[in-house]
Amino acid sequence: MKNIFLTLLIIFCGIQISAQDLLDILDEETPKTDNVVTATFKGTRIVNGHSIENRKKKELEFIIAHRFGAINTGIEDLFGLDLSNIRFSFEYGLTDNLTAGLSRASVEKTYEGFLKYSLLKQKNGINSFPFAVSLFGSIAAKTQKTIPGVERPRSVAESLFYTAQVLIARKVNASISFQLTPTYVHRNLTATLADPHDIFALGIGTRVKLNKRVSLNAEYFPQFNKLQSLDTRNSLAFGIDIETGGHVFQIILANSRRMVEKAFITETTGNFFGGDIHLGFNLSRTF
Repeated sequence: MKNIFLTLLIIFCGIQISAQDLLDILDEETPKTDNVVTATFKGTRIVNGHSIENRKKKELEFIIAHRFGAINTGIEDLFGLDLSNIRFSFEYGLTDNLTAGLSRASVEKTYEGFLKYSLLKQKNGINSFPFAVSLFGSIAAKTQKTIPGVERPRSVAESLFYTAQVLIARKVNASISFQLTPTYVHRNLTATLADPHDIFALGIGTRVKLNKRVSLNAEYFPQFNKLQSLDTRNSLAFGIDIETGGHVFQIILANSRRMVEKAFITETTGNFFGGDIHLGFNLSRTF
């Protein structure tokens, strides 16, 4: 409205002005806005690993996750359904850009605390930026008691594991998103002297939106160095996200039963294409 009034005023007063000058004036009056790209992923997880998505300020998300045994265990274990690992977590938005979480996993009775911070956002517009960057850090503690006579009790320091990640994502269009996740995992105590204390990996994840409420996700974590005490393989997982109101339900097929970063990234032993496929699900509810 302001621009229309300015144009009529110039014509009415008979001011001599060139078309280019008029366009410059109108351009100066036009607000310059940046459009932040949102909903790169449907939830805070791609499959096992974190996505760049955070909880909004004062939002609390409860996630309960199950991973069953391998499908190739056969009918005796009902194709893995008799065997179940569980993990539950509470994740809270301290700000729109900072999420804090606390979880507990049944495997090795592991507790984990983490922080995830949105450092840069993908933007369209005047000051466009091609991708989003978030930082993730976690500390996990294995609290499972040792078996008497087999090994000495672990100290608290020896039970700790640390993970640091840079989450780099781009929403290509309304249907396709990608993420790269350079990862560093440190363990204070190793099973053998040959095992490295520090392991590096590069997570690769993608999301393909099938319709308004359903998307297909995939995730792969190749390692640059591996544990020597285990015959480990790179973590590979596929998932289907189904959004139903305040819930996001994920159906998962993966070669790992573990759900904590240090575990599924560095301790996976299953051969996905050899039948070591674990059915699982994540169910989240946001308050």
